[in-house]
Amino acid sequence: MTRTFRKVMVVSKRNSQKVMRFIGKAVTRIFGPSDDDYPATGVQPFSGESAKGHS
Repeated sequence: MTRTFRKVMVVSKRNSQKVMRFIGKAVTRIFGPSDDDYPATGVQPFSGESAKGHS
């Protein structure tokens, strides 16, 4: 193998690893457990007035 070919192969391997890591993080974020930190308040009753002309 030539030196240039080896360099191309190393760079290609490194870039493909970066792409796979990027995609893996995205999949983990999408399908992983929710990290929302909202209080469990439940359903809140509406205590305001409805808009005029609407029932």
